[in-house]
Amino acid sequence: MKRQNEMVESFLTGHRNFIMNLNQSCSVIEKDIEEAAEMETLCTDEWCLAVEHCLDEVARDVYSLSEPRWTSKKDSKTLRKMRQRVHDLYAKYKGVAHA
Repeated sequence: MKRQNEMVESFLTGHRNFIMNLNQSCSVIEKDIEEAAEMETLCTDEWCLAVEHCLDEVARDVYSLSEPRWTSKKDSKTLRKMRQRVHDLYAKYKGVAHA
């Protein structure tokens, strides 16, 4: 039983670190989108394609995560917020890319 608890704790630590890193990735993308909104010359076709690919990768990672049964309610809430954040980033991106 002790070994199982250690495995669960190890998994939770890895899961939380992964979510934290995805959140940091979203922050970088969000910053880039905000900069592009301020500078019209930054929003080139190449830039749009690169940001869209980054967003697609983050979205794929966030939406493919399953919530293990032993995660806390706080972890579940964090994942839901992360999914909403990715959705909002897509909306911001589309607003900047088509402006």
